[in-house]
Amino acid sequence: MNSSDTIAAPQRIVIATRESRLALWQAEHVRDLLRVRYPGCSVELLGMTTRGDQILDRPLAKVGGKGLFVKELETALLDRRADIAVHSMKDVPMEMGADFTLAAIGPREVPLDAFVSNKYATLDDLPPGAVVGTSSLRRESQLHARYPYLAVTSLRGNLDTRLRKLDAGEYDAIILAAAGLTRLGLKDRIRSVLPAAASLPAAGQGALGIEALAGRPEVAGWLAFLNDPATAACVRAERAVSRALAGSCEVPLGAYAELRGQRLWLRGFVALPDGSRIARAELEGDSAEPETLGLALAAELRAQGADRILAALGDAPPQAPAAAKS
Repeated sequence: MNSSDTIAAPQRIVIATRESRLALWQAEHVRDLLRVRYPGCSVELLGMTTRGDQILDRPLAKVGGKGLFVKELETALLDRRADIAVHSMKDVPMEMGADFTLAAIGPREVPLDAFVSNKYATLDDLPPGAVVGTSSLRRESQLHARYPYLAVTSLRGNLDTRLRKLDAGEYDAIILAAAGLTRLGLKDRIRSVLPAAASLPAAGQGALGIEALAGRPEVAGWLAFLNDPATAACVRAERAVSRALAGSCEVPLGAYAELRGQRLWLRGFVALPDGSRIARAELEGDSAEPETLGLALAAELRAQGADRILAALGDAPPQAPAAAKS
């Protein structure tokens, strides 16, 4: 990251953001931090509705994946209508266009999944046939594997919409990211937080990413103070796993790194949506080389059968050279 100390302070920054309540909270959070850092700067929001927000009648995996949440924001960057875009890192496609860069990854909120229900305290309390809603094949596969007697169904919409559907009785429980509920002051809706061993998070879950044009180094300099090195190392390792295995909404894949001193503990899995086949692996490595660790874990997942699972899904990645274990 470039140091903001060597770059002239900005006069105006425009932030592109989706218009959901959570997306606006995230953008406003970054806006407020920028205003404190640069008191003479005008920081404005450019609210936008993305294709991912508009298409709510079909599972995300069937309509183009998470890239639908960022395309319009990236167009605003290219058109210079905005200087930066704020994203939930788990919504940022693993392959970014050459025109774009992640200028900063902010400190992580709780990265785990949350169990939300008006009737039951935990997943273990749900009776056979209980209806559980989720928007994620990653969550769906893990639910099917651990609780084959539950009815897992698709749940689209922003966070408030999903909670309304639960409250209307359409579901017995829903699974959401704990970070979003916490950030919006809805922590009391969480009945229990699912441990990573039960529901391994998505790559980047709980972290905020700030995107900018790769050709604007001054913007990266303005944002350098927002980057959290520990979170960035974890997220970079997780995204390397997903990228190496063609991770997308169409692939039930989880990757989660935790920092232990100067070491990263990285876990990952790839599964069929029905949970009937799962490849799991974990490795430790140097936090200074997160992508190397991510590639090593991807190679280990292949050794555990990930390629056969991906082939069954029709999304097998090209075989990459095995990375040395860190």
